[in-house]
Amino acid sequence: MTPRKGERPPVPDRLPVPSVDAHTHLDACGATDAASVAEVVDRAEAAGITRVVTVADDLASARFAADAAEWDPRVWAAVALHPTRTSTFTDADKAELEALAARPRVVAVGETGLDYYWDYAPAAAQQEAFRWHIDLAKRVGKPLMIHDREAHEDILKVLDEEGAPETVVFHCFSGDLDFARRCVDKGFVLSFAGAVTFKNAAALREAAAFVPLEQMMVETDAPYLTPHPYRGRPNEPYCAVYTIRGLADLRGLSVAEIASAVSTTAERTFRLPTATSDLSSREALR
Repeated sequence: MTPRKGERPPVPDRLPVPSVDAHTHLDACGATDAASVAEVVDRAEAAGITRVVTVADDLASARFAADAAEWDPRVWAAVALHPTRTSTFTDADKAELEALAARPRVVAVGETGLDYYWDYAPAAAQQEAFRWHIDLAKRVGKPLMIHDREAHEDILKVLDEEGAPETVVFHCFSGDLDFARRCVDKGFVLSFAGAVTFKNAAALREAAAFVPLEQMMVETDAPYLTPHPYRGRPNEPYCAVYTIRGLADLRGLSVAEIASAVSTTAERTFRLPTATSDLSSREALR
């Protein structure tokens, strides 16, 4: 991933309760070291997004994500090889990912799955890598974070054939109401990004109105998918606030109710400390 160009959206007013960005890419947002990670997360915290999960899409970003989670106590990590990068996937790659996935602040195996939109890796190679990541998630006892682009049926087919891990997260959920029902029935967690605020995303918005709050998270997938009304501008974790507000309007709930619910789901899904205990831990480190 490469950082997007242009002016960032304004940092919104702080949420009434703290919440979590369940999937972002701090490296693609321009962070390169502990200081720049802190700058990005400071902006998020100012808006009430007090914890983020930074996610890998290749080996270099997996190393970065695992390190970033150790540089800043507000950051957690997920590691995997993105499906579009699986045309080559060596034993050495697998060994390194296994070692990174075992680190205590790596809270998920992801993002992995299938992407039939881009023609960067053959479907067979993607499926083989997906099956390997499913097995890894089971072996390390951590959630599986899925990338699903135009591959709904094959994603479910592979999960059924391999046996899904205990916890499965559909990152940047892109299905309609019917697919959301099927995923919810299987106990999966659905994470919604800025696209759910787009006015032309009627099917996605219908799905988001249905998903039980205890199976819903909010993410940015930054630096992409910036929420309305800043679509097309560079995204950052603080912009999760705009998505939370959009979901509150969509579901007829308060911003505090949505922020609290998706935070609770993220804490349970990724086994994060609660917002209160996490704050105490940060203060102790200062």
